[in-house]
Amino acid sequence: MTVGVSLNPIDPTNQIDASVQLAKEAADAGLRSAWFGQTFGADSPQLAAIVGREVPGLHVGTSAIPVFGRHPLHVSSQAQTAQAATHGRYHLGLALGTKLLTEVGFGIPFERPIARLREFLTAVRQLNETGSADFHGELLTATTPVPARVPGAEPGVPLLVAAMGPQALRVSGELADGILPYLAGPRALAEHIVPAVTAAAEAAGRPAPRIVALVHGVVTDDVDAVRATVTENLAFYEQVPSYARVIGLSGGQRAADVAVIGDEKKVAAEVRRYRDAGATEVVFAGTEVAGAADRRRTWALLGELAG
Repeated sequence: MTVGVSLNPIDPTNQIDASVQLAKEAADAGLRSAWFGQTFGADSPQLAAIVGREVPGLHVGTSAIPVFGRHPLHVSSQAQTAQAATHGRYHLGLALGTKLLTEVGFGIPFERPIARLREFLTAVRQLNETGSADFHGELLTATTPVPARVPGAEPGVPLLVAAMGPQALRVSGELADGILPYLAGPRALAEHIVPAVTAAAEAAGRPAPRIVALVHGVVTDDVDAVRATVTENLAFYEQVPSYARVIGLSGGQRAADVAVIGDEKKVAAEVRRYRDAGATEVVFAGTEVAGAADRRRTWALLGELAG
């Protein structure tokens, strides 16, 4: 099982420079991968490509790009470019996104998300594996009158989905290489998520899927204060039905209930619980919440666990 981190520079003068510096620190600590979120700010595939090129050996990925407001041709172009730039160390993560950000940000109705995900994955997989596509769906069309292959990009960019609900897990098992569940504790993984996506992959004749569990957590001695901050920071996710559901399945009521906060012994034990629940990889997010010293302390522990 490998261990990585999600990078989120706090108030940087230059987000790109700060991300590269953090990635170098992560690699020096022994971590294996660095992941970048996608909202309306920095372009995550481009950021991953820059970081992966500046920090040789570190795997990089997006977690994750919403399929609404984007087209498979553009996303495949971004992914292949990042894959060529990093010489095969880029991992493409896709997501349904949320109704709020989709409708307010893009002015696009958040309708038939599972159907859109299925069509998007089908088209992107064709493009990433062959450099061409001839896909005509109900919601999307992706054809290539000119080649779409990026020289230097290895065919088959790893394709992951931030899937947690039954329908999204079924589609991801059939068409993706794995999943990127977030705020899903070990109980939800072991009892609901891993069995569902694994069964779907087996039924489709695909290999066992990667389970890249994104865990919000930090090593700290100031547990109560940090948990109070995390409770505030993660409250948004409690308004999103898919997250609220998986938090409940994990045994929590608030999003912070599934956060991993404590000393080295506690955090290491929780990482082992995720492994036992079926996670093939663990990626820690929010490690910056308690300041730089606790972030470095967290990364030191995670680097040991990655080794």
